[in-house]
Amino acid sequence: MGGEHCVGPLGVGTLIVKPKRHVLHVADLDENEAAELGPLLRRVAAAVTEAFDPEQVYLCLWSHAEGVPGHIHWVVQPVEASTDPSQRGPDLQAAMFDRGELPAPAAVERAAETLRAVLRG
Repeated sequence: MGGEHCVGPLGVGTLIVKPKRHVLHVADLDENEAAELGPLLRRVAAAVTEAFDPEQVYLCLWSHAEGVPGHIHWVVQPVEASTDPSQRGPDLQAAMFDRGELPAPAAVERAAETLRAVLRG
């Protein structure tokens, strides 16, 4: 499994977790990938919680690109208590993409440094 910084307007502290190889469906994960996934998602969600102390951490599976399955990836996203209650759950990401506000690169780098330190232990 691999990871990367937030792609798009999903907020500072959001991470992407995805298989290293091209996979369209969860059912296509091999035994090793499937065994690695649960502990990895738990570890990344715990690191986001420790680093940012959010009210909640969302984990969402996405794969569509231009209307067709492209590559599965999980969005690990901290959600602050100050988040508009009408924009929680799936509405949050839709609203963030509608606004199209990209996080400041310096803030993303600081968050990445913090998360690297937490994940290294």
